[in-house]
Amino acid sequence: MKDLAPDITRVRLLVEGYYSGPMNEARVNDYLLGVAEALGLRVYGQPTIHSPAGTGSAHNQGFDAFVPLIDSGISLYVWSQQGFYSALLYTCKSFDTEAACRFTKEFFGSAEIESRVF
Repeated sequence: MKDLAPDITRVRLLVEGYYSGPMNEARVNDYLLGVAEALGLRVYGQPTIHSPAGTGSAHNQGFDAFVPLIDSGISLYVWSQQGFYSALLYTCKSFDTEAACRFTKEFFGSAEIESRVF
């Protein structure tokens, strides 16, 4: 992928895995605030969390969430039926991507995760 704006720092980390235990709005909220704190990223608003609550197909039920950072934002997508999550950390500030992966894996109790920095 060609870097169209080399003068702008951008770190994008995608982390995916299966979670263990129950998933609810409070757990989504705790992840977004917890990963930001663990990485020293500053939030400037509370997480926004949406759930289709039965609208649409059962296959796509879960949560869509976002927390704004001073230096961009963190998104989390959860598929409840499959017990799967996809987290995207997008910042204009460097952060420890390995620490983010460790935090995410431990927080969700994932046996394994896949991640990509781009």
